[in-house]
Amino acid sequence: MRVSAGLPTGMEGLTYPIPFSDPEAVLRIAKAAETFGYDGVWGNDHMTTQHYVREEFPVPPRFWEPLMTYAFVLANTTRLKVGTGILVLPMRRDIVVVAKQIATLDHFSKGRVEIGVGIGAYREEFDAVQPDSPLQRGDIVDEGLVALNKLFSERVSSFEGKFYRYRDVEMWPKGYQKKIPVYVGGNNPNNIRRAVESADGWLPAGMHVDALAKGVKSMHEMAEKTGRDPKSLEVCPQFIVHLGKTREAAIERFRGSQMNKHLISLSKSTLKNQGAHTHEDINLIGTAEQVIEKALAFKAAGVTHLLGLYFAADSVDELIEQMQAFAEDVMPKIV
Repeated sequence: MRVSAGLPTGMEGLTYPIPFSDPEAVLRIAKAAETFGYDGVWGNDHMTTQHYVREEFPVPPRFWEPLMTYAFVLANTTRLKVGTGILVLPMRRDIVVVAKQIATLDHFSKGRVEIGVGIGAYREEFDAVQPDSPLQRGDIVDEGLVALNKLFSERVSSFEGKFYRYRDVEMWPKGYQKKIPVYVGGNNPNNIRRAVESADGWLPAGMHVDALAKGVKSMHEMAEKTGRDPKSLEVCPQFIVHLGKTREAAIERFRGSQMNKHLISLSKSTLKNQGAHTHEDINLIGTAEQVIEKALAFKAAGVTHLLGLYFAADSVDELIEQMQAFAEDVMPKIV
């Protein structure tokens, strides 16, 4: 099982306070991830400030465009992979430019790029950057996956959709990798369908192990029906992490962090179907031994990659301390 760390490309004001993610800090976190042996770093994608963040902070957060950020990260590392968790396709109107950016990064890094795509956590962002659009974000992602696959696989391709359109495009070169991995983010069952139909894996977030196991079972059954090898599909969930000397200490620190406020903000959208489970129950929060037990349970449920682990911390120093503790005390027991 691979393990990757979250990179705060668009996390100021959401999971981390303001200020937090200055360029030097983002590079410092990425370099630390490489030093500690993480497989990669995964950043998210925001274009405008969420309403609740505007109400809480007097200054706006710095949201860095992830693909541009990765050009710097890849230039300053040698082994570390980069991924988008997620790239919000409905906020990106020109899919040919997106494909060209991804392929360029893949070549300059000699194949260290992976891509997660999805609808995005906040509808308000889509409404801001695509005002008055009559389209559903899920339909745009369906189109985007097909359009991207054509650009990455066909020498000359055309696509005619309701959101994306291009004609007679010879996008060259394709990726450095024979196949750039593309994952579909989101907990909704529609995203499992999208992963099976058009991608290389599923990227849920903050799912209880029981729900995740059911999702994996559904994905494998769907793959078999379509003739795909279920083992070819990656299962790459994201979780929050905080290690403490006791479970009580870890929970107390997590509940006092900006990370907890972010999860509360998502309780009516992307995280609305958690049932009776608390964030502390679902995520990797507790002592090293307890987190190892949880991580192994996820592995048994079919997880192949703990992707973009976001460490609950309110300073970069604390985040890096948590990253190091997880790398030293947990990773050797779960990979």
